[in-house]
This record gives sequence, structure tokens and C-alpha cells, in this order.
Amino acid sequence: MRTSLEVADIFRAAGPAYRAAHAGHLSLGQLKVMTAIENCRTAALGGHVEACDECGHWRIAYNSCRNRHCPKCQGAAARTWLAEREADLLPVGYFHVVFTLPAEIADIAFQNKAVVYDLLFRAASETMLTIAADPRHLGARIGITAVLHTWGSAMTHHPHVHMIVPGGGIAIDGMRWVSSRPSFLLPVRVLGTLFRRLFLTRLLALFDVGKLGFFGTMASLAERKAFLRHLAPVRKKRWVVYAKPPFAGPQAVLAYLSRYTHRVAISNRRLIDFDEASVTFRFKDYRRDGQERQQVMTLTSDEFIRRFLIHVLPRGFHRIRHYGLLSSSARKDSLALARKLLNAEVPMIKTEADQPTDNRPPCPCCGGHMTIIEAFARWCQPRAPPSPIPSIRENAS
Repeated sequence: MRTSLEVADIFRAAGPAYRAAHAGHLSLGQLKVMTAIENCRTAALGGHVEACDECGHWRIAYNSCRNRHCPKCQGAAARTWLAEREADLLPVGYFHVVFTLPAEIADIAFQNKAVVYDLLFRAASETMLTIAADPRHLGARIGITAVLHTWGSAMTHHPHVHMIVPGGGIAIDGMRWVSSRPSFLLPVRVLGTLFRRLFLTRLLALFDVGKLGFFGTMASLAERKAFLRHLAPVRKKRWVVYAKPPFAGPQAVLAYLSRYTHRVAISNRRLIDFDEASVTFRFKDYRRDGQERQQVMTLTSDEFIRRFLIHVLPRGFHRIRHYGLLSSSARKDSLALARKLLNAEVPMIKTEADQPTDNRPPCPCCGGHMTIIEAFARWCQPRAPPSPIPSIRENAS
């Protein structure tokens, strides 16, 4: 069901003026995202006409843009992804771990998204795998599902990685399953220290081989001494790694993943008002507790669009990645061994024959089955307006 206000409405109304005002300063990827969201589920992308087999009710269904930054298209993508991930769940507790970049590093990441976001993934995953394998801690090979988020609740630039980690792993010798403590996976201070060292060492290596660029107010960091001075404070700062208590069970893991894996900078349901000049939306202020955490913010239309577009990912960048036992090359064999060591059965997964072949919503009038009676191309309209046609029932009889 369509919400009363959507990001697409804001882009359609304020997008043309924003493009004109920032001509030459928007990337091709950002322009494509704007166009995709504006055209999503409109005649611009084509669609089809459905008619109810029972009462003859008609409706038009326009095609989706399927852009990964579109708030309307991620629900179906998340459901498909979750159905595939359900087979990976183990009968153990799962932990949620978050690795966040300090503000000084986030500024560098903003101008070097592809390389720094990739480094964030690699440093965070290696930190987890290294500390987990240490006999002084867990002494096991663990599995990780990692998801990149680049925003805070107010759509500011705040890159961090969410990780879902089983509460244990396969012993280094592969002979037994090593379980973590019920409410403790790995020491966060140790994780933060290693994460800081790995990230800063490799960030400097990227600088030395010319993989980092600096522009505008950060142009001075192109000089090595200035770059080192910029990093000096964060070498002494504690890098926060946050570990939440374990989930209540496998279904809770899936529920969490469905909210996080395909999330975009802001969902349509958080939008409150739009008056052409400004946008009002809900956000969470994590510095507050209780009911005061829920706040309302109003931004100019230009600022709202700017904040949305800074979270457009580089083309081809994978924002969901798997490591350790869940890496694509080892997943099948690792999960089979883990289940054997846990004496767990393979979960029953629906086959293609069990999957519903028709995902169209039922008729809103009588609940009957809707059948496609016409398809139309981009920028076209159906041959006739959608209205009940008695002849459909007469012809059927």
C-alpha cells in the first residue's frame, strides 16, 4: 500500500531544481538513483493490467525500478535474500557486533568511498576472525554476515558495519564445536584495539600507493606530513566496537536481518510532511534515552536530497558480505561440518515446487485471483482506463 508521502514525491517536485543548481557536481550514479526513484512504479517504466477472475475488477501495476537505493524496492529484495539465508542458520545464539569509523576517518571515507568502505569491511572482518581464533578467547573459526550502513538516523555520513555472528565456531582442528558464553562473544576493547591498528596501517598503505584523493577543504591532506598529523589523534583514541546481547533465536535473527540488510538512508514511513521547500521526518537521537530519543527534524528540500545522495554507493560495490564459515567458497562444507558437530539437522527449505508461483496481491474487492490481461511498454499507458468490464465474466461463462 502506498504511503501518503514518499521520497519519490520529494525527488519529483524538488529534483529538477536540485539538478540545475548542482549541475556538474553530481555523479552519474547519483543522477541515475534520482531518476530511478522518480520513475519507480510509474508509466515511465511500463507495467501491466490485471483483472480479477471473479468480479472483473481492473487495476494497473507499474514496474519497479529495482534500484538498491530505492525505498520502495528493497522490501521484495530483502525477502528474497532472507529466504536464501534461512538455510545458513545454525541452532545457536547469534550476536550483533558493530564496527564504526571515527569522524576523522569518516571524512576521508566520504571522498574515497570505494577504497575506504572496502577497507572497513576487510579490517573489521579480519579483526573478528583473528580474535576469535585466538586460544585465549574463543579458539575457533567463526562465520560472519556483514552489512555496510553509511548513515546516521538523521542521514548524516556515519559509516559503520553491522555484523551477525553465530555464538561459537569450529575448533581450529575441525574436531568440535566451540560455544561462546551465553551472553559474551569476544572482548570489545581487544577488538577495538586490533581494528584500529589494522585499519590505520592499511589506510596509510593506500595513501602511499596513491589510492586516496583529497578535495576542497581536505586538499591539504594530500601531503604526507599533513595526512599523518590528521591521523595522529585517532591513533590514541579508543575505537568503539559495540556488541549487543544475543538474539532470542533464529527467527529473531531473520527478523533483524530483514530490517537491516536492504535498508536505505531513510524509509518512506519516516517522512511526515513536505511543502515543496522543506521536508519533515522522524529520526532517533541516540544521545537521549526513553521517549525523548524519538525526535522530529525539518530540512530544506535541497539539504534533504543532498543527505540522501551522499549515501549512494559506488557502482558494483557489495554492501553485504560473508566471511569465515559463511564465505561463499567455504559455506556449504563449513555449515555441513558445523551441523555435524552440533548434531543438528539440516533445516527444511522450500523447494521451487513449494514456492508460490504467483505473488500478485489478491483482488481488493472480492479477494479473487488477479490475471494479467495486458502489458504495456515504457512511457505507454494501457489501451483503456482501468474499470470493471462485465464482458469478462460473460465471456468466461
